[in-house]
Amino acid sequence: MSIFVGKDTRLLVQGITGRDGSFHTMQMVAYGTKVVAGVTPGRGGQKVEGVPVFNSAAEAVSKTGANTSVIFVPAKFAADAVYEAADSGIKLIVCISEGIPAIDMVKVVAYIKDKACRLIGPNSPGVVSPGEAKVGILPGHIFKRGSVGVVSRSGTLTYEIVDQITKTGLGQSTCLGIGGDPIIGTKFIDCLELFAHDKDTEAVVIVGEIGGRDEQDTAVYVKKHFKKPVFGFIAGKTAPADKRMGHAGAIISGTAGTAVEKTKAFEENGIKVGETPTDVAKLLKKHLR
Repeated sequence: MSIFVGKDTRLLVQGITGRDGSFHTMQMVAYGTKVVAGVTPGRGGQKVEGVPVFNSAAEAVSKTGANTSVIFVPAKFAADAVYEAADSGIKLIVCISEGIPAIDMVKVVAYIKDKACRLIGPNSPGVVSPGEAKVGILPGHIFKRGSVGVVSRSGTLTYEIVDQITKTGLGQSTCLGIGGDPIIGTKFIDCLELFAHDKDTEAVVIVGEIGGRDEQDTAVYVKKHFKKPVFGFIAGKTAPADKRMGHAGAIISGTAGTAVEKTKAFEENGIKVGETPTDVAKLLKKHLR
């Protein structure tokens, strides 16, 4: 079993004819994902990697039965792409685009609350259920089917954590990056609610970073509601205050946003924290052996 994506995923790529869209379409097709359609306004009738291109998401969904969308659209058009996907009946929207203004995302998140869909991102590297489907830019070769769920605010740290888990001989059920922006569609707790009911997920790794207090809220949720073992890693221990580090949301604007405070919250609520990605994998191996 998997969460978010799987064998039943029928993927639509918004921005398929662009450099990133076309390259990652090739990678997703090679992984075995059912990429059934692409959208680029004015390019309808073309094909990319054998995938038909349509002028609108509504047309693509109507003609191919797409149920999932991945967005490779420049930031200034990305919010509109999310609206279009939601209005077309897409159930899962994965937004890879970064640099979308926070004010635009406030409006997007409010809008999709009334729609029967879920948004992951923006600034997400995507979602992988090993052996079933890959949606986004995550490198497929590092994943192995298994029982560890991984949810992260950081794309590259997701890769590192997953690679270390795989090298220990363990595998993953579903891995995703929720995005490092201040305003996102799916948070840690949303993912844990789904992992809790996934019979094939035995343990979960949470990869957090400086900025905000989502990790602290998640830690409290874990202690109160989540029964499976949870392991954590917090990036940004040496980050200076008031300086944005990489992601738009990775800025310490108070004591709650520091790596020290987040690590403390994890440990006080029963989440085992590794100092490095390798340490996290070792903790998992010890628990799941």
